[in-house]
Parts: sequence; structure tokens; C-alpha cells
Amino acid sequence: MSRRIISLWLPFWHTDLWRRRNPDQPAESGLALHTHDGRRYVVAAADRVARAAGVVPGMALTHAQALVPDLFAPLLDADADGDALERLAEWCLWLSPLVATNPPDGIWIDSTGCDHLQGGEAPMLDTLADRLASLGLTCRLSLAETPGAAHALARYGRNDRIILPAGGQGAALAALPVGGLRLASQTEEGLQRLGLRTIGALQAAPRAPLTRRFGADLMRRLDQAMGAVFEPIQPLRPRDAIVPRRSFVEPIGTPEAIATVIEVLVDDASRDLVQRGVGARLIDLMCERVDASMQVCCVGLAAPAYEAAHIARLLKERIETIEPGFGIEAMQLVVVRTEPIPADGRTRGLLATEHVSEGLACLLDRLRNRKGIEQIYRLTEAGSHLPERTQVRVALPDASRRKTKPIAWQWSAQRPARLFPTPEPIMVLSTLPTAPPRLFVWRGGRYRVRAADGPERIHGEWWQDAEEYGAIRDYWVVEDDEGGRFWLFRQGDGVHEWSGDLSWFIHGVL
Repeated sequence: MSRRIISLWLPFWHTDLWRRRNPDQPAESGLALHTHDGRRYVVAAADRVARAAGVVPGMALTHAQALVPDLFAPLLDADADGDALERLAEWCLWLSPLVATNPPDGIWIDSTGCDHLQGGEAPMLDTLADRLASLGLTCRLSLAETPGAAHALARYGRNDRIILPAGGQGAALAALPVGGLRLASQTEEGLQRLGLRTIGALQAAPRAPLTRRFGADLMRRLDQAMGAVFEPIQPLRPRDAIVPRRSFVEPIGTPEAIATVIEVLVDDASRDLVQRGVGARLIDLMCERVDASMQVCCVGLAAPAYEAAHIARLLKERIETIEPGFGIEAMQLVVVRTEPIPADGRTRGLLATEHVSEGLACLLDRLRNRKGIEQIYRLTEAGSHLPERTQVRVALPDASRRKTKPIAWQWSAQRPARLFPTPEPIMVLSTLPTAPPRLFVWRGGRYRVRAADGPERIHGEWWQDAEEYGAIRDYWVVEDDEGGRFWLFRQGDGVHEWSGDLSWFIHGVL
């Protein structure tokens, strides 16, 4: 699986953030935050209104105020903005466990293996953009194989959302300016004086002279963007998170060694959870390999849990998904989400009703953390009295949600063990139109009725379907000569024409 990195760029991060702090500032007035560069006051960030009037970051504040006399220019608070960027990065942990800040106005998200949870890469970016828009933030998103390529496309790409296929860095970055490589300002200015204004021109130029003149960092940034050199991102650690970690003298790689470390980390995390009176809902196991890459496996729990044995079992079942490579030099366990434990001490109380056992809750956790969980479902009651509508398929509780609805594991209606989704027509021989059948033909077989019990009358749901207005079903439980029991019904009551045409159906087998 190729690596996939999302670059989230907030082009108006400072001004958007300032407007949220100061909602009284009128939107039609120009806004520019300024800072001091040691010699003079300069514009650090400008909103859309100010930019439309010609104000751009880096401009002298006096020049900006000359262009826009009523320009509102408060002082930039870089420390507060940095803290806010870290909090936003923590908020992005719902999408992936590997999130890192890209100061001063960007965030990296390693979405490798996460896109299927959102329906694909394009829906994933759409969901992220919509959620950011609901927070009042303007963003540009790009998805690529490397952090460098994603960074450049987010800031200099033509569209607000770009998805770059695997191996497409060279062609996609060729026309972008060299500023997309995160170079020092002096290096960027020197390249432009040489006529190397685009990444494609830089890639075609001789490497040795440029390295001697500008240093090794220039070509390292280029190789990182193209994927020739691996560039790790430093995952953000949530504040006040439970993060036990172990480093090793020698790298490990066997499943047995990984399982041993898991037990140690889980024991440490379990003690912290008990001390805080909370249970874990989402847990990430991060394995730091010797090649500076990160292997992550995530587990979710249906209800807050602190039991070390249960958590360790869930993680051990995911060991097969870890690729140690040349070895793992450190492992850490991150409890991403916690919830208070119920006062009565039952950690599974949030999963369902009191009838759900501890073992069933553990089984749901194990099933949920395996591949193909979307194919597993349960049956629950629906608001209908028609047999084929009384049960519906629903997914298992989602561990990413903080609250789950109670699960009705039992339903009161007594129905056949095998209920057909659609009633099947049969041919019936009876003494009277309203009497039970004496013989019926179903799927080419003849069944002679020895005994019958009924009828149970069920009316059609006219509020669901206008064609069911006045419809009547009379259900019978019949037994044939060989002891087989069947659930049959007649359409109509035999009195009113609008109630049905007296045709017979089989709806289930008891």
C-alpha cells in the first residue's frame, strides 16, 4: 500500500482565527494582522477584503494603510495562533492517528489505509473540507504520496482539492514555483536570480553546482517531494493523553516480541485509566521502525474499557497487520479517546441494555477491529406489524461515536424461524374460501395439510403504501402429513372485494 499524505493549508488561518476571537469586527472592513520584523511593522496576514484592495503579507504596514485608510490592523499573536493550530491538529485525529502540524498555517495527515472508512479519497477530502467550513475556516487540500508534494500542491495547485495518483509527483510539481519546496528565503531568491523559478527547471539543472552553492538542504527537499528520500512526519501527541512508550536496545520484529511489548504498554495504560476513572474508546499502537517510518494499528471499543486483558487481546489480533521491515526500535500506545466509566463500575453499560453480557460486548469489539466489519450486521425491531417489515439489518455500534443507541436484542413478535423476505405464491385446495387449506402446491411439491391453526389477521399499512389501503392477510400455521410446519396466508377476508383477491402465499417455515 502506497503512502498517502493529506496537506491541509489554511490560507487565511490568522485572520479567520482573529475573526472568531472578535466577532464584532465587520466583515466588510479590511483586516490585516501586523508584526515587527526588527526594522519596521509589516503585514503578516490579510483577509480577502484587504487582499482585494492590494494588501499582501510582507507589505509595510504604512503602505497597507495608505491603500486602505480604514484598514483594521491588530498585532499578530503568533504564540496563540500556534496553540490554536495544535488544537486543530488534535481535532483532525478523528480522521487518522498520524497528524502533524506544518507551521505556521498547515497540517499534515497521514491517511494511509484510512480512506475506505470515509468511502474513498475524494469523499474523505469532501468530508474534511465540510467539517472545516462548519468551523468557519477556509482551507485547501491536497493528497499525495509525500509530505513535500502534498505541501506544494496545496499552496500552489490550481484547485482547492487535489488528489495526486501514486507516482505522479514529477509531472504534477514541474510547473509549480520552487517556493513549494519549503526552502529558506535566501535560497529561493538565489534560485530565482539564476532563472530556476519552477520545480521542473530545478530538477533538470545539474545537482552538484547547486549543492555547492546552496547546501545539501536544497536537493534533500527536492528528493523528499519526489519520493526519492523518505520524509517522516512527527505525529502530534494529544494533550494529557495516556501515551506509554518503550524503546529497545536492539530492534525487534517477531510477533512474540511485539506481543510481549503490547502487554507491558497495556498494563501501564490500564493503571492510568483506572487512576483517572475513565475507559478507553480508541487506541493507537504506533511502531517506530529503524527506517524512520511508522506502523500504526488502531482498535476501537464499543464502550469505555480499562481491562488490560481485553485491550491486549484486541491489539494482539492486529499484530499480523504490522510490517516490522528491518526492525522496530520503539513502540508507544496512544489512548486517543476516553470516556468516564459508569458509576456502577460496569464498563459495558453504554453498549446496550442490561441484558447484554460482558462476553457479547467483548465479541463485538473483536469483530469490529477486523477487516470486513461492514459485512456483519444484527437484526433489530422496526416500527411495523407486517412480518417482512418487523426486522431490519443495522450495523454494529460505531466505536468512533461517543454515544450509541440502546440495542434491542429481543423482539416480542413470534414469527417462523425462517421468514421469507418476499411471500411466495402457492396453489391451494380448500373446502371453503375462508377455510384453511387442505392441500397446497409449493415449488413443485404437493403438501397435504393434516392440521391448521388460525387465522391471525393483519391489516395492510395504508400509511406506508396507498395500495395497501384495506388490504387484509389471514395467516395460518399448517402442518403436513410428514410433520413439516408452514406459515401461509390468504390475501383478503372473503367478504369485501377491496380486501384482496383470495390468493394464497407461503411466508415462512416453522
